[in-house]
Amino acid sequence: MSQSSSLSSPASSSSLSLDLARIRAQFPALARQHRGYPVAYFDGPGGTQVPRGVADAIVDYLFHHNANTHWAYPTSAETDAIIANGRAALASFLNASADEIVFGPNMTTLTFHLARALARKWQPGDELIVTELDHHANVDSWRAAAADRGLTVKTVRVQSPSGELDFDDLAAAFSSRTKLLAIGAASNAIGTMADLPRAIALARKAGALVFVDAVHYAPHSLVDVRALDCDFLGCSTYKFYGPHMGVLYGKKALIEALDAPKLRPAPDEAPERLETGTQNHEAIAGAAAAVDFLASLATGTIPAGEDRRAALTASFDAMHAEGDRRLAQLWNGLASIPGVTLYGRQPGQPRTPTVGFTVAGVDSVKVAEALADRGVFVSNGNFYAQTLVERLGHGGPGGLVRAGCACYTTEEEIDRLIEGVRKL
Repeated sequence: MSQSSSLSSPASSSSLSLDLARIRAQFPALARQHRGYPVAYFDGPGGTQVPRGVADAIVDYLFHHNANTHWAYPTSAETDAIIANGRAALASFLNASADEIVFGPNMTTLTFHLARALARKWQPGDELIVTELDHHANVDSWRAAAADRGLTVKTVRVQSPSGELDFDDLAAAFSSRTKLLAIGAASNAIGTMADLPRAIALARKAGALVFVDAVHYAPHSLVDVRALDCDFLGCSTYKFYGPHMGVLYGKKALIEALDAPKLRPAPDEAPERLETGTQNHEAIAGAAAAVDFLASLATGTIPAGEDRRAALTASFDAMHAEGDRRLAQLWNGLASIPGVTLYGRQPGQPRTPTVGFTVAGVDSVKVAEALADRGVFVSNGNFYAQTLVERLGHGGPGGLVRAGCACYTTEEEIDRLIEGVRKL
């Protein structure tokens, strides 16, 4: 749910809207009560709630298909098919090919693994570019690889309080020795989206590779890696209604050229080349179910095969429209409260429906505790976007309060959040 941007696939002409009651009925967590209130989950940027179909897929795998891979008996063959379906589902989600989809425990681990593999071919003095907008999974992974290889890391500034990248600073950071730009598609702390086509054009001009952190972007706008032409992209299925698992997209030729640490008997081909050991098969089954859930949002029907991408496009178009309304309600309501400071771009600009804010004189944990007493669950701190939160002037232990809208968020829940902040 967000403003659309050039990272999305082209918008369709669909006028479909979301059936919120139907969607909410699929989430058992929404039945929870706290202090007499139905719980309103605004913690989606740290991990969304899970629909029943995702949990059912995980349980079905564990109870009926559980086996290791590539052996000559039915449950092993069924496991192979479930993994193949998982790759196909995430390929539809990113507009990639199935052999370009790598699974792992989380985006951070996958990024550390990728960074080390790429850095093995770089020389001391070669340069990497990161930004202040980013989650540290997309900063410290590259810094660690740079430290091992004697590489130089350049950090691009952001403008406060909008969090927009300073493109003059970005352009000046490139040189003949730049090997890679690691850039976030959207801030998990304040929702600001980066102008990726503009940034990638600068990287291509310098002959550099591009890694995109789409962890916070992917739940809100449909990624198209073909249109984007990035080399690698990471996301996490638990941010879009799936299990705790990371996904890495990489161009096939680049994956197969990586000098990645691996066991000698392990496959050399993409994508298994980057997958160490036995994968989390049940999470892969759940990840495919999460993509199917998203594909069904607009119509209520899970599509088959090649229709999945078209259904995802319709669903995300509907989520954009709904997300715009929810974001405006949340932003305008909070902005009307004296002492509240909002960060990130205003509604109507490229951003996700995630709002970072502070309340004058009230520590963020106290805000979160007061809202929890009203059944409103928000997160607080720096959300591992430590550099950005420091640049916004809140680098202490409190950090920001963060509220993110998801596909199940209602107007009443937003009103309850706003009223809870107002009563502080």
